Amino acid sequence: MKIYGFPLSPFVRKVLVAVHEKGLEAELVPSNPAQPDAEFAAISPFGKIPAFRDGDFAIADSTAIVTYLDARYPEPALLPAAPEARARAVWFEEVADTVLTPAGAPIVLNRFLRPRIFGTEGDEAAAQAAEEAIKKPLAYLDGVAGDGWLDGDFSVGDISVASVIRTLGYAGWELDGQAYPRLAAWFGRVRSRPGWQAAAAIEDGVFRALAG
Repeated sequence: MKIYGFPLSPFVRKVLVAVHEKGLEAELVPSNPAQPDAEFAAISPFGKIPAFRDGDFAIADSTAIVTYLDARYPEPALLPAAPEARARAVWFEEVADTVLTPAGAPIVLNRFLRPRIFGTEGDEAAAQAAEEAIKKPLAYLDGVAGDGWLDGDFSVGDISVASVIRTLGYAGWELDGQAYPRLAAWFGRVRSRPGWQAAAAIEDGVFRALAG
């Protein structure tokens, strides 16, 4: 099993965590969609990350990959069986992927990617505007976070939201525990899970290798 991409991406991290939540192992193959090699391009013709291979089966896009993983390796389920719970899991995944990620992306771009990876100057005004933009989805998530998980059972929704928060951390942004106390407590529970910790260790190893 191989995951192609770079773990800074919340989408790559989502799949990496999902694999380890299921007790599986996967090789993380660092891949740049802007400069794809032949293997990556063959799996992901539109440059979407991550790309994924499990034996003879290959596909791209984190949602498609997690859907495959849950069907192929059903225990523990990351897409709950109950219709209502499954809908909520997908809803929170969509909040992460299509609301929180676009809103927060300028923070990572202008405070991490441009100055530290691309060697160019970041747009601090755009980063500050993004800090304001993410307040609405964060407030919503804080309002629905309870004492357990976002949709009752730990699911792809939890993984997706937490993955975005970790990516924002690369830019020096921190989740404000005073402004979002329920969400901060929930994030702490996610980070304590063995599957998350296993994926985080792999991610940290990639960055150490690049730094060394």
